Amino acid sequence: MVELSTDVLLSAEGISLSFGGTQAIRDVSFDVRTGELFAIIGPNGAGKTSIFNCISGVYHPQQGSITFRGDNLVGQPPEDIARLGVARMFQNIELFDNLTVLDNLMLGRALHMDYSVASAFLFSRKAKRQEVANREVVERLIEFLDIESHRSFPVGMLPYGVKKRVELGRALAMDPTLLLLDEPVAGMNVEETEDMARFILDVRAEMGVTMILVEHDMGLVMDLADRVLVLDFGERIALGSPAEVQADPNVIRAYLGEELTDTGEEIR
Repeated sequence: MVELSTDVLLSAEGISLSFGGTQAIRDVSFDVRTGELFAIIGPNGAGKTSIFNCISGVYHPQQGSITFRGDNLVGQPPEDIARLGVARMFQNIELFDNLTVLDNLMLGRALHMDYSVASAFLFSRKAKRQEVANREVVERLIEFLDIESHRSFPVGMLPYGVKKRVELGRALAMDPTLLLLDEPVAGMNVEETEDMARFILDVRAEMGVTMILVEHDMGLVMDLADRVLVLDFGERIALGSPAEVQADPNVIRAYLGEELTDTGEEIR
């Protein structure tokens, strides 16, 4: 286990979110430390994705604050939050099927391109310089994710597991400080899951990216996460290391039903 930093990168204090009479999140607080792989788990409807949507600016909580490197994210639009250094890998693949792998990853660099439409049309010196620089970043990501053989193929032609890697690559192309991983291994077979787990660890080790992981594969969560936040019906019921969470009576009673094996196979 990696020794955790004491520096807090993101802090959520008393977040509450409701839709009409439905309380999606109720007074939830947590912090994420620099370099940490932080996981959020809970059954369907527990509020996991709602928290991601609050962090990324899709939802605005009615109460509480979310602070990222000194900036309060609540009320900011998603594009501004992305510019601050927060990227997201979606559970459902959100790629452009008709574009190549290379072009999809280049879209992740859009925030780093500041030339005008006229410059792009005329392919000015500034546009050329930025295009070359951003292309180099994307080429490194293609090599890092071991998708060189697919780089020129339309994404719609690729196997599901490769598409998920491209989705991860597009998020990484934004050069995030914080990466939100929304069920990165959903729908994958065992081999694809193992590959994605390796890439997640490599992203952390080689790029130093802090990550928040939402995932139903409890074996993966318990193997990868430094700390785990457990939600139930929008409320925080536990927060601690994987071992602490597995042994927490409230978690066992409300969510797990029984303690995990070492591999996490008994969680349903």
